[in-house]
Amino acid sequence: MARAIPPLLKNLNERTVLETIRARSPISRAQISRRAGISKPTVSLALQSLLDAGLVRETAHEPGGPSYGAVYFEPVPDAALVLGFDIGTRFLRGAVCDLRGQILARQDVELPEAGAAPALELIRTLLPSLLDATGRPRELVDGCVVGVPGVVDDASGRISLATNVPGLEERPFVQELQELVALPVTVDNDINLAALGERWQGIARGVDDFVFLSVGTGFGAGLVLGGELHRGHHGFAGEVDYALAGFGADVDPSGAAVASIAERIAATDGGGSQLAPPYEARAIFGAARAADPLGRAVVAEIARRIALHVAPIAAVADVALVVLGGGLGANGDLLLDPIRALLGEWLPYAPRVEVSALGEAAVLTGALAVGLRSALDNVFVNRTSRAPSGR
Repeated sequence: MARAIPPLLKNLNERTVLETIRARSPISRAQISRRAGISKPTVSLALQSLLDAGLVRETAHEPGGPSYGAVYFEPVPDAALVLGFDIGTRFLRGAVCDLRGQILARQDVELPEAGAAPALELIRTLLPSLLDATGRPRELVDGCVVGVPGVVDDASGRISLATNVPGLEERPFVQELQELVALPVTVDNDINLAALGERWQGIARGVDDFVFLSVGTGFGAGLVLGGELHRGHHGFAGEVDYALAGFGADVDPSGAAVASIAERIAATDGGGSQLAPPYEARAIFGAARAADPLGRAVVAEIARRIALHVAPIAAVADVALVVLGGGLGANGDLLLDPIRALLGEWLPYAPRVEVSALGEAAVLTGALAVGLRSALDNVFVNRTSRAPSGR
């Protein structure tokens, strides 16, 4: 007579099998066993529970490949939906995905002005439009994850260091948002979410130790160590604006510093340049591509400042990869080579440096990744508790 599997181990096996199916579907029983490191009889028991609970279903094998008569499985995508938002200084981005991670609806809308109040009002307008576009009932939405600039206190919901979006620090934003969407809400730092997005669907897939460095209107980082987001004691990890405090020199590489860099260089060595004040980042990077001497000098200084911030992170955390994102960070054709060269000169073990594969969608992708993890847990608990128990 076979021994009964303890409930905790049974749940663990079922969760492992469910996650393996979600990550690799369509997938056969034998493939699940190999991928998850669980015996075939145990996989069979877990599969039956998941089938009974309505979390997975049989499907056709992968097109073009031999099936060898095996039965293949995939998640039931409509078991739950996830809602995500990215609140920036100029845009609000929103999306809904299913349990496969497939985006069913997405909308990017320009904010009439930067601020918490305009963002909340736009979410109020955008929410029904997004849900209607999915063609699924609202009741399937498990929760909402929102990315904001600033540090979010998990205990109080208070947001700090959010100067790019006026009003975020002065109001009970998380509470207001929860009342507005009438769903469980998670609010997190936007760059932290961007890092998680890159690990889920971007260039950091499969990398356990890396940093996502966003260089745009502001400057921030998301640090992933051992495959998990590192938040630090106060949730302050990644606030690289403060990394070189007391350094005694201006080392800000963000868009806010571009004009002052250009003015300083132009005052001493601006001959032969087609650029003129006011110096805007887009014009400077465009001029650098056209071999303009001032444009190239400014870009070289921005690259140096980025490398100055990467070096201490690499020296302390020994990350394998640095992912550059944000409006300025996306200019990999101009920034990657000088950053790599400087880090190679300064460090005995320089990390690989690449540009984000997700671009402006990184934060929203990370929000959906966080929501999806929670939804899988919730739908697993809710559905398996209602599954038949006679097997």
